[in-house]
Amino acid sequence: MIKKNFVTVPRLIILVLAVLPLFFLGEFYNHFYVYLTGTIISGVVIDAWPVVVASILVFALFLIPLTYRKKAKWLDYSLVGAFFVSLFVEMYGIPLSILFASKYLFQAGVELPENVIEFKLLGTGLGMDHAMLYGTVLMILGMILIVLGWISLYRQVKRGDNFASSGIYRYSRNPQYLGFMLLIIGWFFGWPTILTLIFSPILIYKYYRAARAEEKDMLNIYGDKYLEYQSRAKFLI
Repeated sequence: MIKKNFVTVPRLIILVLAVLPLFFLGEFYNHFYVYLTGTIISGVVIDAWPVVVASILVFALFLIPLTYRKKAKWLDYSLVGAFFVSLFVEMYGIPLSILFASKYLFQAGVELPENVIEFKLLGTGLGMDHAMLYGTVLMILGMILIVLGWISLYRQVKRGDNFASSGIYRYSRNPQYLGFMLLIIGWFFGWPTILTLIFSPILIYKYYRAARAEEKDMLNIYGDKYLEYQSRAKFLI
């Protein structure tokens, strides 16, 4: 009964988060419109290179735990790394896709989304509207899953276990992949430009495929032992 309740709560959280944008349709529509048309160009941060560098370094650290789970495929890591680098350069350095879109789709007189939170990061003033705040919540949830997976994997390495099945892995067989999917979806909601529109579904699909391929390898190696683990833990959530 305890396990069932524990599993149900994360699913309920995901369901609530999935329907939440329906209560702010107007704000979310305006957010997506001004970003995808490049109309936000007058309100973006540029040349904040300390923020660019710090953001890239922080999010690159989240790739490290995956090397404990399986042999690293650096081609996939390069794609994800390139996405993060391009994303942060565009967000705080040079908004290339927004500049491109603004040449063809810019609409004068469109009101920009109102910030609900404003703060400073490394001396740079930043703000979040409803959709960006929503995306941040998804990213924080994703980072929590990645960190919990990191802790579980570290303990697995210390114990010398065959594969991770304790900690957060008791409830999800691929919590870190789920975490990265939430990170990517969160970035798409927060920064819906040509860049994220193209790369977000590609990266989510690659993480899904990576999780499926890894499970196939685990079944080939551990057989019934991994089948028993599959019967206890969900694929994602």
